[in-house]
Amino acid sequence: MDLFNNQQIQNVLPCNGVANYHGKVLSDAEIQSYFQSLLLEIPWQQDEVVLFGKLIRTARKVAWYGDPGLTYTYSQKTKQPSPWTVALKELKKRVEKKCGTTFNSCLLNLYQDGSEGMSWHADDEKELDPKGQIASLSLGASRDFCFKHKETKQKKILLLESGSLLVMKENTQKHWLHSLPKRKKIKTPRINLTFRNILEESRGS
Repeated sequence: MDLFNNQQIQNVLPCNGVANYHGKVLSDAEIQSYFQSLLLEIPWQQDEVVLFGKLIRTARKVAWYGDPGLTYTYSQKTKQPSPWTVALKELKKRVEKKCGTTFNSCLLNLYQDGSEGMSWHADDEKELDPKGQIASLSLGASRDFCFKHKETKQKKILLLESGSLLVMKENTQKHWLHSLPKRKKIKTPRINLTFRNILEESRGS
């Protein structure tokens, strides 16, 4: 079942960027199948970030997949990609069809419940294509996703439901921060896949 062509696309940002919310793009059966597959097959590990010179392990777990030789550095930690799984290849193809572009990497996040989240940040690392799209596919618990303008501090809150697709592009990372706030009432896990493009000059660096 392909729901990609039956959704009304909405840009949720009022200015200085484009964040298209496509709504639900997978069937309930697909959501359940992919969620269980990724939950069990991905070698999830706690993320490591460097804050104020100290190494910190986050509560959320992550995994990095991509084409051979692509490295990705954020929070002063360099990630080496694992080879694409069958499930990730299938989802990548679906997302690429919707976005009209191709992706060479994917950062996966696992939030066990609402006690885990992500602070304000922008996906603007030097390895990322500044003109590229970042496609975020959500599976599992529905979670609030927040945007905050870097200058005006204007905020927008969006509920990302299971099976939904959010695509950030153009000047979004330059002008907007985003976060996944903690929500203690959420008791079930969420998997987030962020498909992106690493610049070729970062290959093997």
